[in-house]
Amino acid sequence: MSTKSDPIVVGVDGKPASDRALAWAVDEAVTRGCPLHVVNVWQYEALVDWTETSAQREQAASEQLVEQALQRALRGKTDQPEIVRRSLRGDAAEVLEAASEGAAMLVVASHTDHRIRQMILGSTSMHVVHHAHAPVVVIPVTDREHAESTR
Repeated sequence: MSTKSDPIVVGVDGKPASDRALAWAVDEAVTRGCPLHVVNVWQYEALVDWTETSAQREQAASEQLVEQALQRALRGKTDQPEIVRRSLRGDAAEVLEAASEGAAMLVVASHTDHRIRQMILGSTSMHVVHHAHAPVVVIPVTDREHAESTR
């Protein structure tokens, strides 16, 4: 049973669908009077990532992504919940699953409804639906986003 102090956790990645998930989560946290944890997950593997970057740069980019997403989601809103910004390293599905521990709910966006792609590549939203420690809300792709993903 969740309490008013249990946060809503929302995963963001800078895509339009995650912006819609964040906006929904902001409104829900205000309605419930609970905190909102905004999570972006980043990866960096020193021996695999051959780009001219570092773990610190990846984390800084992740923190900036969270800030920009929040600016978009909070624009024009007079009420906002207590917000905790989280930039976490790891696999998105596993990190969000862990972040759902003790949460009132986990909110994620679905980025594709292409079934073959989900079966082959896996899906963060599909993983958390099956493994999260809290109820999961999946914000579906729009028709426009679906059309763009199949091009």
